[in-house]
Amino acid sequence: MGDDSTVGIILAGGRGERAKPITLQSADYIRSKALIPFAGRPLIEWIVETCRDQGIRCFYVVAQGAENRSQIKLVLGHGERYGVEIDYSRARFDQYNVGSGAATLHNLEQWNLTGSALVMPVDSLFDFSLDELRATHETADAVVTVAAVSRSPEEIAGKYGVMRTTANGLVSGFLEKPQLTRIHEEFPRTGPARRPHTLPTNAGMYLIDCARLRLAARTPELIRLAQQRLDWGHDLLPWLVGHDQRVAVGPIARLGDLGSIGDYLGTLGEALNGLYPYVNRALGDPLSADPRYWIHETSLRTKDSATGTTLAQKIAEGSVVLGPGVRIGRHAEIGTDVHLRYTDIGDGVDVAEGARLDRTVVGDGAVIGPYARISDSYVGPMAQVQSDRRTPVRLEQHTAVGDGAYLWPGTRLSGVSVYPRLRVPALSKVPTGTQLTSSDDILQWI
Repeated sequence: MGDDSTVGIILAGGRGERAKPITLQSADYIRSKALIPFAGRPLIEWIVETCRDQGIRCFYVVAQGAENRSQIKLVLGHGERYGVEIDYSRARFDQYNVGSGAATLHNLEQWNLTGSALVMPVDSLFDFSLDELRATHETADAVVTVAAVSRSPEEIAGKYGVMRTTANGLVSGFLEKPQLTRIHEEFPRTGPARRPHTLPTNAGMYLIDCARLRLAARTPELIRLAQQRLDWGHDLLPWLVGHDQRVAVGPIARLGDLGSIGDYLGTLGEALNGLYPYVNRALGDPLSADPRYWIHETSLRTKDSATGTTLAQKIAEGSVVLGPGVRIGRHAEIGTDVHLRYTDIGDGVDVAEGARLDRTVVGDGAVIGPYARISDSYVGPMAQVQSDRRTPVRLEQHTAVGDGAYLWPGTRLSGVSVYPRLRVPALSKVPTGTQLTSSDDILQWI
């Protein structure tokens, strides 16, 4: 492609290990990270539509393996539904996708791209202006412009890498996940004390000059690195800066990571709270602005099987309490005395009487039993949480229940992952961080 238009390159080949069991449809079948459900649609749809609305009309998807590639293509096709063109990396080149940087460089050659491209991961949500990134990129005459989120030293300490920058906005070096004392040593505070002290961190999205980056990639050293392991943040960017290639920093408003259960729930909560303008526009006007919630009309009309009253009636009489930050999809059945807060309810979900859900995701077709208490947790599609009034289920602290799993009444889990299709008896002393991947794992805790 030889024109000056910006294309999108979506790095979609990762296995989503940190996000399991969200990225599992069964114990041995991985769901592509691109298809993680987010506010009613697969994550990759949000990415394509956000970029399309900023002028990108041509996308290239770097996939990996038959399952990953076929799942994504089943959702996106070649872009017909979205008014864009979408092409995919060739399967025979999967062996060269050894890291995000290597995958980018190899596929730039495959697609013969020479203009500008926006490279982005598939497990993040961005609030950014492409025009502003372009302006920064052109002013700096950069090979790569790194989308950067400003964070305080306290936010950065031990978690994020920091970029050292020159007075003209070029990257001069990197500091990988420094501790707070090192940050204060390396970046002494200047300017008024009342002004927030923030530093640029890499958001994982890059605006690149394809022709110049391809030229740099033909050096023998980078060719060798790209055949072993070459990630964008750890390897490629430091190499470019160390070899006097112009790498600029372009601030963006917000980054939401979805690579782990905790990050996924946090980002969804931010989106439902109105912090991502594109998500706001795509969801449309909320049914209620204060508290803020969205409910599909089919769910408003659905009667619960116990009282025969519709959700609309229950909201009007106050027997269901919603918001803020609630989205309810199609044909959901919500019982009386249900309280939902910062919660995403998928299509066809049953939430029985007395349930309390806070900062939680419930996938399509799942069942939440009476008086369940669920917070900061994920319940996958078709899962059944068989709670009751005497022995309610309690899930908290980033617990994740995989597709089709079955929890007996009385189950209490904190920070535990339950893999798809498992039947879990009334466990209550499973240590935080445990992954229940098989019936043998469950037997250890009975």
